[in-house]
Amino acid sequence: MSITSTLLYPYVRWIGRRVRRDAAQAIPDQQRLFRHLLRQAADTQYGQDHGFGAIQKYQQYQRQVPLVDYEALRPYVARIFEGAQDVLWKGQPHYFAKTSGTTSGAKYIPLTKESLPNHFGTARNALFHYVAATGKGDFLGGKMMFLSGSPVLGEHHGIPTGRLSGISNHLIPAWLKRQQLPSYTTNCIEDWETKLDRIVCETAQADLRLISGIPPWVHMYYARLLAHTGKKTVLEVFPNLSMFVYGGVNFEPYRASLEQLVGGRLSSVETYPASEGFLAFQDRPDDPALLLNTNSGIFFEFVPLDEVHLDHPTRLPLEGVATGVEYAIILSSNAGLWSYQIGDTVRFVSTDPYRLLVTGRVKHFISAFGEHVIGKEVETALLTANQTEQLSILEFTVAPQVNPPEGEAPYHEWWLATEQRPADLLHFAQAIDEHLQQQNGYYRDLRQGKTLQCAKVRLVPPDAFQAYMKSIGKLGGQNKVPRLSNDRTIADFLAAYADQ
Repeated sequence: MSITSTLLYPYVRWIGRRVRRDAAQAIPDQQRLFRHLLRQAADTQYGQDHGFGAIQKYQQYQRQVPLVDYEALRPYVARIFEGAQDVLWKGQPHYFAKTSGTTSGAKYIPLTKESLPNHFGTARNALFHYVAATGKGDFLGGKMMFLSGSPVLGEHHGIPTGRLSGISNHLIPAWLKRQQLPSYTTNCIEDWETKLDRIVCETAQADLRLISGIPPWVHMYYARLLAHTGKKTVLEVFPNLSMFVYGGVNFEPYRASLEQLVGGRLSSVETYPASEGFLAFQDRPDDPALLLNTNSGIFFEFVPLDEVHLDHPTRLPLEGVATGVEYAIILSSNAGLWSYQIGDTVRFVSTDPYRLLVTGRVKHFISAFGEHVIGKEVETALLTANQTEQLSILEFTVAPQVNPPEGEAPYHEWWLATEQRPADLLHFAQAIDEHLQQQNGYYRDLRQGKTLQCAKVRLVPPDAFQAYMKSIGKLGGQNKVPRLSNDRTIADFLAAYADQ
C-alpha cells in the first residue's frame, strides 16, 4: 500500500466495520431514523401542516403525509426564498442543488447542515469499504480525477446554489484536495469540450490512479487523451490507474469500448448519488447489486411500479419490500424532503442485507401501445443480443415509431452508436426484439398479436448523441442520455445523422 493508504488504514477498517454493521441493522436503524426525523421537524412549517408532533406510527404517517413531487414542495421552497426559517427543516438550507426538471422547470433541492454528510460521507464510505474488503488501496496514494460539473456557485435568494457535483467539490477534505484533478480553475470552465481539452493537457503527465465520472463522458476523455499523447491505451499513459468510480447509468453497455481504450479491466465501484441524497453503493466487487444506505439521514418508502399512477397506491417501509418487484423509490430526509418521489425505479435482489438494482425512471419508459417497457429491460435485451455480436456500444436510446412513414405497422426504434457495424443488422434487431419479449409479457403480446412489428435498429456516429446533448445544454458533467422516451424528440434529432 502507499503511505497515504497505510496512514488511513485504521480509519478504513473502521468504516468497513460500520458499513457491515449498518447493513445488518437496516430495519432498526430505519425505524429509529423515522422517529428522529419527525421529532426534529415537528416545529417546522411542513411539520405543523402535517401534524408531525402527533405521529406515533408509520400508519399515521401514511395517512397524514402524502406522496409528493417537486410541484407540491414548490410553495415551501418559495418561503425559504423569501427568507423564512424552519420551513422544511430546521433553520435554512446551507445550499440548493439546482437540477433541471422535465416538467417542473428548474428544481432547487435543499441541502442542510445535517444532510451534507450523507453526500460526501457515503462517497468516502463506498471507497473505504472497498479497500477494507479487498486490501487494494494504492489508488489512495496518487492523483484522483473527478469529472464533474463546475464548482462555481451562484446565489439564489442568499443561499449558495449550483449543481450537486459542483457543490460536492466544496466538501472535499484537505487531504484529498491535494490529490484531486482537474485543478479548480480548469473545473470552473463551463463549456464541456473546452474543459475536456484543458483536462487532457493538465492530466497527461500525472500519476492518475482513480477516475470518477459517467461512462460516456469518461469515454470522451480517454479518446482525447490518447489522441493527445499518441499512446495506444490509457494504461500506457497512466500505468498506476486501478480504480473507476461511476454512477447514473448502467456500466455494462459501455464496458467493452472503455476497456478497449484502457487496455484492460479496472477495479470499479458503482454508486447511486442523487441531488436528493446518496442512496446506495456497490459493497461487493463481484456483485452488481447496490447496498441501500439505511443509516445516513434518509427514511425510505417504496411504491409498486404498477401502482405509482394511482391516487392511493400501496406504500411500503423497507421491511415490507420483496425481491423481484419493481418499485418507485420514495424518501424523507434531514434535507427536509417528505415522502418525496425522486422518479427512480429499483428492484431488490436481496433483503438480507438490502441490496437493489436501479432499473430506470418512472417517467422514462415506452408505453405508446400499453407495453410499459422500462430501462432495465432494454439494457438487458441489448446486452444479451450483443453477447454474440460483441460490439463496442458507445451510446443508445429507444423511441416508439407510432406512425411509420412507410405506412407499415408501428415498432420500437433503437438508435445506437457503436464502434463496429453488426454483421447482419436485421438479425441483430431480431435478437434484441426476442430478448425484450422474453422479459416483458405486454410487449410479447403486442408482437404476437401483430400490433407491433419487430424492432428496428438505426446506427449513428457517437458525435450524434454528443450533438443532441449539446443542443439541450447538457453536454458532459453528470448529464445522461435518456434510455427511453415516449416521444420522438431525440429520435428525430438523431435521424439527421443516421447511417443509411
